[in-house]
Amino acid sequence: MTPAGSLLVASGLHKSYGPTPALDGADFSIHPAEVVAIMGPSGSGKSTLLHCLAGIVQPDSGTVSSGGGARSALPDRERSALRRSEFGFVFQFGQLVPELTCLENVALPLRLNGTGRKAAEAQALEWLGRLEVDTVAGQRPSEVSGGQGQRVAVARSLVTQPRVLFADEPTGALDSLNGERVMQLFTDAARDTRAAVVLVTHEARVAAYSDREVVVRDGKARDMAGVA
Repeated sequence: MTPAGSLLVASGLHKSYGPTPALDGADFSIHPAEVVAIMGPSGSGKSTLLHCLAGIVQPDSGTVSSGGGARSALPDRERSALRRSEFGFVFQFGQLVPELTCLENVALPLRLNGTGRKAAEAQALEWLGRLEVDTVAGQRPSEVSGGQGQRVAVARSLVTQPRVLFADEPTGALDSLNGERVMQLFTDAARDTRAAVVLVTHEARVAAYSDREVVVRDGKARDMAGVA
């Protein structure tokens, strides 16, 4: 049964890599402006679940749907377009383009969607300001600290105002102080724009920023809401 008001829903996801099952009937749902932490031991299937939800990986069976339509069965080109227009991504090491300035990195998703350079960079600068890193706009990723670089990556994920943000261990490469600041700014900005956040982490201090936790174990997802 689909939870009322859900933005993104996965039902009965199965995914195997060779003989090894990564997901074994996993279910998941998230509402607008909700932050859900996906937790679990290494190899439990939590990153595979995120990749299936984001359309990066197609499940062997089961469905991922949003807006009343199944998205997991879309062709590669349509799933790529969906990721550019409706989804944002933050990865553990930022994955900024080293040849571009921080401003150009944040503007890049807009430019790929057809926005003119001047308008794209104006929006990018606004988001850098909201993430408190507008002072590094003209610098390249190699010239900024790890914490600053990850805030730039967060700004890039938000600049298109996506409906869903996917964050895979977003503070895993940061010290605790920088990690806390990144998570505070990230979750505040996401809630301001009513974006849903799917957050994969193994750290309790990071999961504490979520509204609820889903634990993945042996390829199945268990919602911990209401669990003592």
